[in-house]
Amino acid sequence: MQSGPFSMFTHVRASSRALEWLDLQTALQRAPNTLAAYGRGLDDYLSFCARSGIDPEQAGRTDVAAYVKDMSDRPPTETRSAPGLANATLRQRITVIRLFYDHLVEEGVRAVNPVARGMSRHGRSLVPAQRRLPWIPTDEEWRMILAAARAESLRNRLMLALAYDCALRREELCSLASGDFDPAHGTVMVRAETTKTRRGRCVPYSRATGELHAAYLAERRTLANRRGPLFLSVSTRNLAAPVTRWTWSKVIRRLGLRAGVPRLSTHSFRHLCLTDLARSGWEAHEIAAFAGHVSIQTTLIYIHLSARDLSARFARGMASVHGERMALLQEQLR
Repeated sequence: MQSGPFSMFTHVRASSRALEWLDLQTALQRAPNTLAAYGRGLDDYLSFCARSGIDPEQAGRTDVAAYVKDMSDRPPTETRSAPGLANATLRQRITVIRLFYDHLVEEGVRAVNPVARGMSRHGRSLVPAQRRLPWIPTDEEWRMILAAARAESLRNRLMLALAYDCALRREELCSLASGDFDPAHGTVMVRAETTKTRRGRCVPYSRATGELHAAYLAERRTLANRRGPLFLSVSTRNLAAPVTRWTWSKVIRRLGLRAGVPRLSTHSFRHLCLTDLARSGWEAHEIAAFAGHVSIQTTLIYIHLSARDLSARFARGMASVHGERMALLQEQLR
């Protein structure tokens, strides 16, 4: 395992128990992103234990609580402006070490799991979940993004169009293959192995996106005649290699800065598409199927109306109420 997929994690590499558990997750065919998150989270915890003089195999609830505090107090970095790790990251890290300790209990290494499940005995979660509404660009910001995108390559413009049109996650977008498209019906198959939920789905795309796709296929043939990954690199360093999700993130980061919309991320297009479907009157279960959500509750987190929509609705409602009140008032004061 020294040269395996977890060799980059120093503290994991030094722990036979950690490697044993991660080997098990690999054998269970966890998704690559999941395995990377497991390795990164466990390495972070083992690093904390090493700094704090804690034997991870003997750690108790007090030690786990100290780890939570440590993550919450970490200073800002170049990629994180606020102190402390994000709530979602905190919860993910706690889940990783809970699963690790489950394994140690099953193997008879220790009697109990020090990471409480669900609610603690004091009535609250170890790391309470924070549900933030996803950010989406305003109409003006969207026009600025599209204006800036005109300077992008044909490949990048097609990727942007598909990201919005089909509400694709970053991994799903970058994993698209030439054989996934059915131009005759204007649909694309999002393969199960590329999705977060391991559920495949077939989604439609617009005529404009279809035109970009046809034009890009002609350009792609100058790089490779074979079928396979759709989006290929044009860099001389890795010519015709599949575009990675990290490359796409850099493209969108650069695009957002050039457009004057620094909050733009690869997921913003998915957020906007699902919100637009809700604005168009789609039912929650229809949007869930389109997005590939397992739970309707997840869909409801993604679907939200902008502040402008809420203000307009509020104004219309208040105008109606105000009109009724004024009519009643005039009738009574005649």
